[in-house]
Amino acid sequence: MTAKRPPRTATVPQGRTRRLLHFGRAVGELAAGAAAEGLSRLARGQVPKASAMMLTPANASRLANRLSRLRGAAMKFGQLMSMDGHGVLPPQFTELLGSLRDQAHVMPASQLAEVLEQEYGVGWHRRFRQFSFEPVAAASIGQVHRATTHDGRVLALKIQYPGVRESIDSDVANLALLAKTPGLVPAGLDPAPLFERVRRVLHQETDYVAEARALAEYRERLGDDELFVVPEVDAEHSTGRILATSFQPGDTIDHLAAPGVPQAHRDRVAEALCHLVVREIFELRLVQTDPNFANYLYDPETRRVALLDFGATQTVSLQRVEHLRALGRAMRDQDADAMTRAARRAGFIAETDPPDQARGVVNLILTIGEPLAHDRPFDFARSDLFKRSFEAGREQFFGDGFSHAPPPDLVFLQRKMVGVFMLCTRLKARVNLARLFGAQL
Repeated sequence: MTAKRPPRTATVPQGRTRRLLHFGRAVGELAAGAAAEGLSRLARGQVPKASAMMLTPANASRLANRLSRLRGAAMKFGQLMSMDGHGVLPPQFTELLGSLRDQAHVMPASQLAEVLEQEYGVGWHRRFRQFSFEPVAAASIGQVHRATTHDGRVLALKIQYPGVRESIDSDVANLALLAKTPGLVPAGLDPAPLFERVRRVLHQETDYVAEARALAEYRERLGDDELFVVPEVDAEHSTGRILATSFQPGDTIDHLAAPGVPQAHRDRVAEALCHLVVREIFELRLVQTDPNFANYLYDPETRRVALLDFGATQTVSLQRVEHLRALGRAMRDQDADAMTRAARRAGFIAETDPPDQARGVVNLILTIGEPLAHDRPFDFARSDLFKRSFEAGREQFFGDGFSHAPPPDLVFLQRKMVGVFMLCTRLKARVNLARLFGAQL
C-alpha cells in the first residue's frame, strides 16, 4: 500500500456542551480568518465582500480541521459539501473540505481501549492473536483497525466513535447555527434540507446491526464478480458499535489517477464502476449510496476492487425502476415531451409547477443525459458537461426554479451517480455510457 502520512490524534468530544464549545471555536476561527483577509484586501486597495473573506483556502483549512476533530454529523456535513458543493463553493474551498473524505483525526489509544472494553468486556485483547492500534482508515463515524484472530482470520474492525450516535441531533442543530455565520453559506442558499439529510444519513449509518444485514444482502445479490469483491461479516466479533468483516487490502481507487497508470486500465475500472451502478439500480435493486472514494479499495495484486461501507444502503422499488427507465429513455432520445411526463411521474416536477419552472427542470435533466444520446465513449477529462450542468442547476436554484425537493430516495440515487461520475473524472476515463445504460432502457 502507498505510504500514508501519520494520523492526527484527538479525543472525540462527548456531550452536547463540549461539542457546542467546539462549534463556537469554529465560528470564532472563521470570523478571525475573515477579518484578517478583509484587512489584507483593504491594504491592497480592494473592497472586501463577506463571502470572499469567508470562503478562503485558509478558512477552509480551519473548518476542515475543526470538523475532523468533532467527527460525527459535523464531519459528514463537510464531506457532503466537498462533493455536493461543486458549482456553489469556490473550487479551493471544496478541495480542502475534500480532505475530510478519507482523513480524520483518530482516537488516542486510551479512548480506543475504553471503547473496546465497553463492547468486548475486560480482557478484550485476548480475543485476538494480534490487534493493531494504528487505524488503517478513519472517517466521520468510526475508524478501522486490523486484527488477526487465533485461527488466522484477518479482520477489519470498524469501531464507532463514542458519543457519535447520541450527538447526531444536537450536532445538526449546531451546524444550523454555524451556517448562519455571515458569508459562509451563499446568500439565497437554504442549507436546512442538507442538514436534515445529514441527520437522517447519520442515524442510518450508526446502526451497525442494520449495516451488517445490508452488507450480507448486497454480497449475496452481487454474487461472484470478476472485478468486485464484498467483505464478509464476522458475526462473532461484531457488536452494536463494532462491525467486523474480512480484511480487504488495497489503496483508495483514486490512486489509479497517478502518472504511469495506462489509459486502458483506468477506462476498464471506470467502466466497471459505471456498470455496477446500472446493475445496482436495475438488477440488484440495492444501492450503496455513499460514493466516497475511500469506499473503493483497489488491490494491484489481484486487480480487483473491494466495496466498503454499506451504512447508507438503499433498496429500489420496482415502481422507481420503471420511473428511472422512462427518464433514461427520454435522455437517450433527448425528447422534452417524454422527459416532462417521466419527470412528473418520478417526482422531479409537480402538476402545479409553473410551465417555465417545469421546463427549466426538464432541460437540466436533458443536459445531464447528453452522454446517453451518443453511442461512443464519453471523455470525462475533456467534457465540460458537468460544468454546464452545475451552472444550469445553480441558475435554476437561485432563480427559484425548484418549488420542492425531489423524493429522498432519488436524492440518494442521484448522489451515487454523481459521485461515480466524479471518480471517473478523477481517473480521466473514457466510458461508453450510452451502451451501459442503453442495455437497461
